[in-house]
Amino acid sequence: MPYPAGMPPAHSLSRLAEELLPVLYQHRLMTTSQLHQLMQPHTAHAVYVRRQLNRLRELQLVETTLRRRGGRGELAWYCTGLGAEVVEASGEVRPRSHRLTEQTAAFQLQEHTLAVNATGLAFVAAARAAGHECGPLDWEPELAHRLRDGDSRIGDEAFLVPDAVLSYIHRQHSTRTIANFFLEIDRATMTPDRLVDKLRAYARYQSYHPTPIVTGRPRTGSGTPGGGAAWRNRYPVFPRVLFVLAGAPPAALDRRIADLRALAAADSRLQRAAQRLTAGVTTLHQLQTAGPWEPIVVPVFGEDATLTTALLHAPAAEAA
Repeated sequence: MPYPAGMPPAHSLSRLAEELLPVLYQHRLMTTSQLHQLMQPHTAHAVYVRRQLNRLRELQLVETTLRRRGGRGELAWYCTGLGAEVVEASGEVRPRSHRLTEQTAAFQLQEHTLAVNATGLAFVAAARAAGHECGPLDWEPELAHRLRDGDSRIGDEAFLVPDAVLSYIHRQHSTRTIANFFLEIDRATMTPDRLVDKLRAYARYQSYHPTPIVTGRPRTGSGTPGGGAAWRNRYPVFPRVLFVLAGAPPAALDRRIADLRALAAADSRLQRAAQRLTAGVTTLHQLQTAGPWEPIVVPVFGEDATLTTALLHAPAAEAA
């Protein structure tokens, strides 16, 4: 891994430390236990992970903040500006415009960021257990997706920004399914109406055909240079939308799921989109305890609320 000018070359890192740095850069903020689970799940204790994190902190490549939860504290780690420079120079991951500061790491959206990463971890753990493919860098937070032409206006945003986009390769017998997910994490801080607004944004993105630019001026009509929807330039199949709920007792989360389904059913535009938009909702607790390939996901659309897997197929149909 290359180092910025002025950093002594003697400051070499172990293999694990070099792997930790891009993970922290991409995922913004992770606790020691999350990093242990992600990078060294085969070890009983996080001693070596903690040692490598401390080495990175000695080199001023990462820093910590305290996560307080239930009266107990745990360190959460993030890249410093110097650490970000090292990662960006390596070209290992997509450069990010947003960098975490001491203030944002300690306060703003701390629990939300950690919940997003807990969701990614649940998929990684499931992949390891099932012999599928999903690794430490297979989810990316806050990727912008343009969903209309022109500049952003109040009340009509030009970009859709999922909490994370996760890539997963699911294997069953001789079938290999490449699945992408738009992840939306709600810690009981948003009203069901806002969750439905997110669904509407995904429906808009699925049908968005950007206006081509010809001789420096927009041309009337729609379509990418190849004539397709914008999402086809990024994904082979439109990603499944998965809402992951946390931050409230199970009964309260069940009510939120029912409200989301009811509001989606009452929206005529979403009912038209339901023919092509695949969306489901589950809880973070279920993802962590049962995993995404057990029937823990409620379809957002349709009268049938039978639990299914994250692929949004009934278990019986998957086994057929």
